[in-house]
Amino acid sequence: MIHHLYSACEFFKHIIVLKIKERCIMELKRWVDRRTGAFDWCHAAQLHVDLEGKSDQLEDKEGKVRSALQHVVKCDLQKENMTEPIDLPLADCIISVVLLDYISKDQDDYIRYLRKFSKLLKPGGHLILIGVLDATYLTVGKDKFHVFNYNEEFVRKALVGEGFVIDRCEVKKRTNVSDLIDYKALIFIAAHKEK
Repeated sequence: MIHHLYSACEFFKHIIVLKIKERCIMELKRWVDRRTGAFDWCHAAQLHVDLEGKSDQLEDKEGKVRSALQHVVKCDLQKENMTEPIDLPLADCIISVVLLDYISKDQDDYIRYLRKFSKLLKPGGHLILIGVLDATYLTVGKDKFHVFNYNEEFVRKALVGEGFVIDRCEVKKRTNVSDLIDYKALIFIAAHKEK
């Protein structure tokens, strides 16, 4: 998923993407290098340029993401340094789109991973979290996967407990019905790490 990178590239000239699976790394690198058979993300770019009222700048938007995307790095969430053996510089901003929802088994897991993300940020650095509230599963094909079930109060307390100041929080109630996932709302949080 790279939808968020279309907005991020407007603010950051150097983007590093962390991925858990080798297959995801390979697919993203194929797209960046414009290789034959790479997944076509132009629908996401088209959405962004349409929202910006700049429909004629589709190729510019994709080129901007490709040039900002400096590295795609494998991470292991079980290690203290998730990017070992690489030591990354501390980040100005981390964007996490539903990752914590899918990898966390419970509240302790969520907070532990949030703490690891915090260690990757500069003091004063920003964290943008996008998640699903009150969800329990996600269906892909015939397989059903666990989603950590939490509410707005929990995520707010978790962020404050890990030294973040919440700058903005928006909750958008679910409007479409699908049996692929059972969430009640999306949550968007922008926070910064206290110095």
